[in-house]
Amino acid sequence: MRVAGLVAGAVATAVIAVGAIGYAVAEGGGPAGPADGSAAAGATAPALTVPAAGSADAGFARDMAVHHQQAVEMSYIVRDRTSDPEVRRLAYDIAQTQANQRGMLLGWLDLWGLPKVSAGPPMAWMGMGGAASRATGADGALMPGMATDAQLKELGRLRGRAAEVLYLRLMTAHHRGGIHMAQACAAACAVGAEKRLAQGMADAQQSEIDLMADMLRKRGAATGS
Repeated sequence: MRVAGLVAGAVATAVIAVGAIGYAVAEGGGPAGPADGSAAAGATAPALTVPAAGSADAGFARDMAVHHQQAVEMSYIVRDRTSDPEVRRLAYDIAQTQANQRGMLLGWLDLWGLPKVSAGPPMAWMGMGGAASRATGADGALMPGMATDAQLKELGRLRGRAAEVLYLRLMTAHHRGGIHMAQACAAACAVGAEKRLAQGMADAQQSEIDLMADMLRKRGAATGS
């Protein structure tokens, strides 16, 4: 199921990436004509405003795409490790939402002609490059809040309630890290559509943190990691 889920997520990412380009263009971020494809007489397409490679817009798109990919992976892992409908439904919602958002972020980078990978440390665009590197260590956690390689292996080993509790704790920490980044973009990004997406991410992930705290309490588990 995990392989099928990841394939489905990849397909969704490709589809949404195309939509993201159209969305940004329709907002005036690039050349666009009438919906029927015809060109209005004498009309000129607006110039494409491309953020700099080191801008908050580009940095957020790159880093959050990586951040989201791990959330998708964790969600498909736990769907294979539990039969609990509440956890499986949450995991499916997170996987689908974040795969779609990741497609939009990568679509914007394609539209802007910017690389999807930065040579610098993650979160440097928000002044946290060195701090982010020191906080994560060397066990695969690329940014604060992300799960380590050991934690992902543990999640894949557990079943039932134990898998549910670990997933909820890992995803809570993951969301907190994501909210920190999203709020930074909402404050510093220049592209209107990206700022709105970032704020929407922060709001939705905070709601999911509250939901996961309730789910942990139902399972007699502390909300901390």
